[in-house]
Amino acid sequence: MKRNIIIASLGLASLIAFGASAATLVNSEQASNLQSMGSVSISQRAGVPMDIRQELSAKADQAGASSYRIIEARTGDSTHVTAELYK
Repeated sequence: MKRNIIIASLGLASLIAFGASAATLVNSEQASNLQSMGSVSISQRAGVPMDIRQELSAKADQAGASSYRIIEARTGDSTHVTAELYK
């Protein structure tokens, strides 16, 4: 349940705020048309969905990815999110 809430929050946050970074959040249908180029993970204590999205996007930019898709999200005392990167 918490995982779905985080994924939905991250998706909503990406629609609301278009940051300066180029990498964008995509869904699984959009990702099926893209070429995978690895994954990145972040962990934060008490992370805010907007901060997590910005950090994922920045890591994707650093890796040369144009988009990313969240494939894992866990919450508890800290938040851990893994995203697959795409060209």
